[in-house]
Amino acid sequence: VQLQASGGGLVQPGGSLRLSCAASGNIFSINTMGWYRQAPGKQRELVATIDRYSSTSYAGSVKGRFTISRDNAKNTVYLQMNSLKPEDTSVYFCNLSPPRMNYWGQGTQVTVSS
Repeated sequence: VQLQASGGGLVQPGGSLRLSCAASGNIFSINTMGWYRQAPGKQRELVATIDRYSSTSYAGSVKGRFTISRDNAKNTVYLQMNSLKPEDTSVYFCNLSPPRMNYWGQGTQVTVSS
């Protein structure tokens, strides 16, 4: 099983993007889902999580700017990213939280640049 993120792109500082990640129903409905990112030369970091009850948590660097949500009917988790900064430039991935090694997909590139 791989979880494929989509919706990345090039955006100017201060802009917005919404990422999506579709998962199979049997892993989506019972697990906490997470968005992660990895910038060149850096370790992958956890950005946000949402549990089966839609309780959320965020890394300090994105709190107040990013919003994680889930649509249980579509087995999809979203990451709404507002007020983007150049330091948000990364490849973004979705996975369970804690992550499962065999669920990593290729991620989606987000580049914030003028």
